[in-house]
Amino acid sequence: MSARQDIYSQLSYGAQEIGFGKKPGIVVVDFQTAFTDSKFPMGGRPLVMRALENTTRILEVARRGNVPIASCYTAYKSERDMPYWKITTVVEQFRYGHPCTELDRRIYDPDYDFVVCKSGPSIFFHTPVVSYFNKEGVDTVIITGCNTSGCIRASAIDSFQYGYRTVIPEDCVGDMDQKPHRDNLRDIGRRYADISSLGEVIAYLKKVRKHNPRRGCR
Repeated sequence: MSARQDIYSQLSYGAQEIGFGKKPGIVVVDFQTAFTDSKFPMGGRPLVMRALENTTRILEVARRGNVPIASCYTAYKSERDMPYWKITTVVEQFRYGHPCTELDRRIYDPDYDFVVCKSGPSIFFHTPVVSYFNKEGVDTVIITGCNTSGCIRASAIDSFQYGYRTVIPEDCVGDMDQKPHRDNLRDIGRRYADISSLGEVIAYLKKVRKHNPRRGCR
């Protein structure tokens, strides 16, 4: 690696490991059919589908351990209430009731998950997810979903700004292409979050399971 390429580590970027805390919460960002069903223009991309499959494994362990889960999808009534997206597919199709806004059933449990519709890239932007996590005593946010270079990055920055320990399992997030996926995770890992893996997160969730007693139906 050249000196120029390594300038960030020379300046101590990424030198601090944040680590897991005592009480996790999981966010599942935009695993809606627009991205997980190949019949839609942006759907079925290999990295996203890998992330979807791995996230189902994390969520199975999390639900058994009573870990709070917040899922989101993106939708609007019309162009009047959406930001100035530069993505034509979003502008034309991401409308309330459109099939592409439905959460993928492989990651969604309607009897357990806390679900919000978001209007911006971050799951935290103008949604009650922070209030939900604060009530649950969450100190560690595990981020899953898509897309790494957009909504995952935005959610990670907001999680960091709200004071949560932030962990992103690399194999549980995905993007349209490998390069932006890799580049954004590298940069997020330098600044805001720990980049982890499916195996490490599952081991952590099993470890803290005994500290999350069930409190009845949700």
